[in-house]
Amino acid sequence: MHFTIIHNTTYTYPQVVVLGPHLLQLCPRSMGDQQVSKFELKIAPEPMGLNQALDAEGNTVMHCWWPETPVDTLQVTTTSEVITTCTNPFQYLLEPWATHFPVDYPSSLKASLYPYLYADLDAVATQLAQQIAIAEDSNVIRFLTQLNLQINQSCQYQTRETGQPQPPWLTWQQKQGTCRDFVWLFMAACRGMGLATRFVSGYEAGDPSQAQTLHAWAEVYLPGAGWRGYDPTMGLVVCDRHVAVVASAWPQHTQPISGSLRGGISSPIPAYTVSVHSLASSELAAKQS
Repeated sequence: MHFTIIHNTTYTYPQVVVLGPHLLQLCPRSMGDQQVSKFELKIAPEPMGLNQALDAEGNTVMHCWWPETPVDTLQVTTTSEVITTCTNPFQYLLEPWATHFPVDYPSSLKASLYPYLYADLDAVATQLAQQIAIAEDSNVIRFLTQLNLQINQSCQYQTRETGQPQPPWLTWQQKQGTCRDFVWLFMAACRGMGLATRFVSGYEAGDPSQAQTLHAWAEVYLPGAGWRGYDPTMGLVVCDRHVAVVASAWPQHTQPISGSLRGGISSPIPAYTVSVHSLASSELAAKQS
């Protein structure tokens, strides 16, 4: 798929403020089956300094800072062009020791995956995982497929624009939540079974006639396959319809914009618009011919 994505964020401050340093995580990841062909960033007011770097988890991050000039708005707009090529998400061969539970990562690999394995285990999510694993004869891939589908089919989607994911037990108890709630539940269930997982924030092709927003899904580290995406909100295995921006062991580390302010006593009023336009490779070729 060929994507053109425009993401605009505007913060309006009820009282003038002085902008402190900010961290932006808005540039899509470049990796094997996803390549960024263009990325433009516009910031108003224009910062006096901007530094781009890779963080410890391989995400492109931008640090920016401004002079001590009072402002009443901050606008950040990104335009990205991305090509995704994973049309078959099952084209891999698992290591023989990773096809069934328990999955015991070798010590050298476990050291690298430790942040993605760590969990303050959620008893409800772990019980859900164990029930599914038993029903699927401890087959790892069937477990992941069924967990993904069960969250999708059992829980009702709701909108909550801000805030961190709610506890996994609460999502499963109430059978409702946002995409980030479903992902956090999925991750807790996987970690309860000893599978390394991470939280991914990005975009999904979706329906252009409906309002578009940032989306979230999970990735599981499968030996022999690498990181593989599962979207419990949609009940799908991730392929070329998703564009990953930032991935982390912890959802709070995937915020697109964060930073500090001085002055003012009221919270900023945010407004977001996201436009995701996608074309399949065949459509693009026909358009260019």
